[in-house]
Amino acid sequence: MSAEDAAGKTAPPTTRIAPATGSRALVWAGFPVLGAALGWLLDAVAGWVAALPWAPFQGPFRLIDSFPEPQATIGAALLGLVAGLLLALLAEHDYVHAAVGPARATLTRGGRHHILHRADVAAVFPDGKRLVALGHRTEELLRLKGDFDTGAFAAAFRAHGYPWQDTDPHAGEYRRWVAGLPDLDAAAHTLLKARAHALEKNRADDAAQLREELAALGIVVREEKKQQFFRRTQDLPAAEPEA
Repeated sequence: MSAEDAAGKTAPPTTRIAPATGSRALVWAGFPVLGAALGWLLDAVAGWVAALPWAPFQGPFRLIDSFPEPQATIGAALLGLVAGLLLALLAEHDYVHAAVGPARATLTRGGRHHILHRADVAAVFPDGKRLVALGHRTEELLRLKGDFDTGAFAAAFRAHGYPWQDTDPHAGEYRRWVAGLPDLDAAAHTLLKARAHALEKNRADDAAQLREELAALGIVVREEKKQQFFRRTQDLPAAEPEA
């Protein structure tokens, strides 16, 4: 990704961040070509694999080998091409676009817009493949997963006075959740247990909804390899007035 007009002593009214044209062209050209090549290779080796008595999935390979030529080769290449186009479409959906201004920032992924008002933001930082924004009670205003250029986003946010951090300033406050912890009440345990089940079943929408319900209780939650970690929100000290 590239940040437009991010350099210079005076920040522009709005800094726009979008995927680099070269990267997008590489994805849209490379994935279909690679898919077609893999489809052709699959057809080419189908007969050889079907003849190996120890090879798995012999049924599908025998089926592919039974198709007449050149229809089989052309069909396999076309299927690979379509699969590559679908992967490119998924990659396009995953890109995070942004328009960062002095008063607010609009972040877009997959057609959905997320607005951050500068006055509400106490910290912005990357957390792996997620962009996170915290409010003045250390609550999460945004946790957006997607493909973004950390350097371009850091430059844009800093240029407009947002409190960008390279890492989570509250990372040391998280504790791993286990059932029965005395520090949490029954309602929090119930929600965390339900969310653990949603994570185990890969139900992303349920997990996101339960995250919001935990946030209403003043609990920020994150996961690593489906294990949940939590911390409580807190009021940050007021910033000292500039001299």
